[in-house]
Amino acid sequence: MSAVPATATDATDADAPPRERADETCVILNAGSGKRRAEALAASLEREFARHGLAARLRLIRKGSQLEAAARQAADEGFGTVVAGGGDGTINAVAGAIAGSGARLGVIPLGTFNYVARSLGLPETPEEAVEVLATGAPRPLPLGEVNGRVFLNNASLGAYAKILETRESVYHRFGRSRVAAHWSVVTALAEFRAPLNAKVTVDGEVTRVRTPLAFVANNAFQLEQFDFFEAAERVRGGEFALFLAPDGEPFDLIRFAAALGLKTLKPGRDFEMLYGKDILVETRRTRRLVARDGEREKMTGPFHFLRKDGALEVLAPAEGG
Repeated sequence: MSAVPATATDATDADAPPRERADETCVILNAGSGKRRAEALAASLEREFARHGLAARLRLIRKGSQLEAAARQAADEGFGTVVAGGGDGTINAVAGAIAGSGARLGVIPLGTFNYVARSLGLPETPEEAVEVLATGAPRPLPLGEVNGRVFLNNASLGAYAKILETRESVYHRFGRSRVAAHWSVVTALAEFRAPLNAKVTVDGEVTRVRTPLAFVANNAFQLEQFDFFEAAERVRGGEFALFLAPDGEPFDLIRFAAALGLKTLKPGRDFEMLYGKDILVETRRTRRLVARDGEREKMTGPFHFLRKDGALEVLAPAEGG
């Protein structure tokens, strides 16, 4: 079967019976992700899908705010696999939209860090990722949610949302790169002066803290990149790892971030680490920015973090493949 190209503005063929699409793939491609021109990438992907004999419809999405609606529509139309083409934020948007629908998630990584793809053992070149869509096997994808909104890698309150805001400005000026991402951390923390005064309840145990960052981790692979191996094992076992950074002046925060990058931080000595499946964060100011997998949005507290298991499967390399 040949690949069937489509764009975000093309007809969706919604009149086709859903049961006829269970073996078909819909690709939600974020035009703003990656370094290649979107149209050229789309054409290359169409050729790869055709080469692997996959019936695929590609929809090029030019506004990030439209990703969830496009993915939800694809699931409603009965596509058996809905593929997210983009970075971790794009994958999060698509995953959240199709969780519980019965559709599988596929991934074509086009981001800066690609933690989701790397945690699944996926190749980081788009064309090679298509091969996994053709030959891979479904596996459960553990989801977290905060106030009903899904996250895959992490969600947080405090300084990280400010870092993401600064990162977009740096990317716009210098382009997307890991160097630019790291520089945005220094720039943002140098200006950060809004710590959280919070009541944190983890599986019923209450802690009161003053912290610039409450960071809930849900990706074991990401934790391993910073040598937090115990935390990674706890996350694999079905818990969240909650980081509570120590309060301090901007220079202290920059030094903390540098130590994190150098992998010299130790839980208990340099910051507080808590584990659990049900986390509630209550702050004096209830309306706050929440960061989820590299994206930001305003939410109203209290902020309730829960595991959401069994809602979604993702195509990954077959075991032993």
